[in-house]
Amino acid sequence: MTDQLTIAMAQINQRVGDLSGNATAMLAWRAKAPGADLIVFPEQQLIGYPAEDLVLKPVFAAKAAAQLAELALATADGGPAMLVGSIFVDGGALYNGIALLDGGRIVAVRYKHELPNYGTFDEKRIFTPGPLPEPVEFRGVKLGLPICEDGWLQPVSTHLAKQGAEILISANGSPYEIDKDDRRLEQIFAARVAETGLPLLFLNRVGGQDELVFDGSSFILNADGTAAHRLPDWTEELRVTHWHRKGTGWVCEAGELAVWEDHPADIYSAMVTGLRDYVDTNRFPGVVVGLSGGIDSAICAAIAADALGPDRVWCVMLPSRYTSQSSLDDAEQCARMIGCRLDTIPISPAVDAFDVMLSDSFADAKVDITEENVQSRIRGVTLMALSNKFGHMLMTTGNKSEMSVGYATIYGDMAGGYDPIKDAYKMTVFAISKWRNANKPRIGLGPDGPVMPESIITKPPSAELRPDQKDSDSLPEYPVLDKMLHALVEEELSVDEVVARGFDRADVTRIERLLYLAEYKRRQAPPGVKLGTRNFGRDRRYPITNAFRSA
Repeated sequence: MTDQLTIAMAQINQRVGDLSGNATAMLAWRAKAPGADLIVFPEQQLIGYPAEDLVLKPVFAAKAAAQLAELALATADGGPAMLVGSIFVDGGALYNGIALLDGGRIVAVRYKHELPNYGTFDEKRIFTPGPLPEPVEFRGVKLGLPICEDGWLQPVSTHLAKQGAEILISANGSPYEIDKDDRRLEQIFAARVAETGLPLLFLNRVGGQDELVFDGSSFILNADGTAAHRLPDWTEELRVTHWHRKGTGWVCEAGELAVWEDHPADIYSAMVTGLRDYVDTNRFPGVVVGLSGGIDSAICAAIAADALGPDRVWCVMLPSRYTSQSSLDDAEQCARMIGCRLDTIPISPAVDAFDVMLSDSFADAKVDITEENVQSRIRGVTLMALSNKFGHMLMTTGNKSEMSVGYATIYGDMAGGYDPIKDAYKMTVFAISKWRNANKPRIGLGPDGPVMPESIITKPPSAELRPDQKDSDSLPEYPVLDKMLHALVEEELSVDEVVARGFDRADVTRIERLLYLAEYKRRQAPPGVKLGTRNFGRDRRYPITNAFRSA
């Protein structure tokens, strides 16, 4: 029986489906901690998380098992043992689990008991719940291994403590949400420590996977509830921790307590992380973005520069007859401040051509929003042509306020591959724009100074698709609209409940109607970074054909 343990925490990224690449990366991180007894990796690190229905493919599960066996052989060198998350087929059932690899073999496997089935999670459809897990003995120490949701709820940790566990090690794939880092430490896992009287190691990954981003923010709590370690958010890190057996149990030596980002810096970093990994993992050389002179496209260009570097961001101004000179000037200055390429391609020739093409069909119809949408779609076709020709991913720039009420043109400004502000309401866009003009993110590759002229932030929002157009012509002012939408979307309140908060009934009824009508557009929208608890797509799954209204 040992009285000392050295445990390395590998807070790292991964690639879904890249079994050999993930295994190679784990061995490389293991080589950086030669004196450790054990190195711990995040949930499903071998296969990548979440792999969704890919795990149901028999050949994938078979190859994952073969790769895990190879990893186990690597531990025959006498170096650190490894705790590795993967999938496991046992008795014809598929499990989410974690394996202890040591001395060249798979020493023990434990399966996840609590399968989350809410929000972004769909594990009950994919996996079989494992039994309440027993502790795993390692170097004479009984380790409890609650896997992610196992640690978020009480039963597994309590059971492990009753079965003699001495240290809880929780491997997680916990996606970022606003305020979630503090809630993990101060509420959820602090409660597990208080209930069991055991120290706890919480390990999370970093990086983006489609719409999900993982912020890291790993930590260790000693049995008295004090934090011994806090790893940084948004960056990979190997943290070697030292443990000692005392008369009252195991204690982790105090180490660095990283300071996690406050709002809105964390929101901005989530967007940078999600876009960076989406573009790089899918091997795009860079991004192309339509720069309008408005705040949404300006902040998206800045996010792209911080994610990829200004040299990989290609901005294109696509003016029409309604584009103001101030917008042209703002877009040019914005691109100059960011340090990225800016091309200007007027769309008037194409608009005139469409007017001629459609003149007979439209002869007896009044000019309406159709002609506005034609302009937006011409811009979408032009930008997609550049993307198609040169390989840059077209980045869309629609915010959540617009996506909620359908103020976005399908096959127009909704065309593209990824939208970093998809889950950000308009007031959040204003907040991160002001923040970025005064700060550079720790993980950013863009310029040190401001990224857009102040006039972009202060001028009234407009699509500039008709003379003197403003968003407020047809929508409530954004401070009011966003509060309504938050109540209707995030809180799932009825019209009556929203009106009770002091909003105009006619406005709320209209906004709810627009919200439901726009569902078909959102189904065809590109993915984007999840920020809150009810993002469109993974969290909020509404029918397209839907006659219900709460008013």
